[in-house]
Amino acid sequence: MSLVLLRCHHGAVSEAIRVLIADDHTLLRRGLAVVLDTEDDIEVVGEASNGAEALHKAEELAPDVVILDVRMPDTDGLTACAAIKRSVPGAKVIMLTSSDEETDLYEAVKSGASGYLLKSVLPHTIPDALRAVQRGESQVSPSMAAKLMTGFAALARGADAAPVPDPVAPAPKLTDREMEVLKLVATGRNNREIAKELFITENTVKNHVRNILEKLNLHSRMEAVVYAVREKLLEIT
Repeated sequence: MSLVLLRCHHGAVSEAIRVLIADDHTLLRRGLAVVLDTEDDIEVVGEASNGAEALHKAEELAPDVVILDVRMPDTDGLTACAAIKRSVPGAKVIMLTSSDEETDLYEAVKSGASGYLLKSVLPHTIPDALRAVQRGESQVSPSMAAKLMTGFAALARGADAAPVPDPVAPAPKLTDREMEVLKLVATGRNNREIAKELFITENTVKNHVRNILEKLNLHSRMEAVVYAVREKLLEIT
């Protein structure tokens, strides 16, 4: 297994983002690998043609990011996503799919995916999406983001109508600053935009997001927003 090192302008050495691509269409898979291989800070370490193979290779290669199609034979991408997050929790997952079904989007969020991109996206935008999820951000195609926000609103309305169960344990308490960060995450802002909005550093934003996920015992920013709406920690109209 090769190790690609990059020298930053400060002289520090960092590793390239190691990517595993899973798609049952060989031409698309190879085309994407060619696009990514032109990036100095990205290394394609493996390919898979179905979800089961993707899980096996993720366990073997421990990639930084896994790109999964939703519809694949044997084991689909959503099942594979959940299995990869259990087995290789450090790996980020981006769903790259032609499916614009809301149910697939919600299942991807529940399974721990950090991104949901439609295959209609321009190829040159995918490297930036990989870099974003590697930094801990979420990436969703604009049309799917609109559906996600609509779903959040419906979820909030459902929470209002649903009976309140007897509490078993108190919900984790977020600080005022964490709530501010979470609300901005819910609007789709990235770390840099949140830092500018709140007049804090990007590293501080990153630390707040990490604390939010740890407190809520969640894997991704999208999961955090779904949880927050369900528990009525924030309101989206």
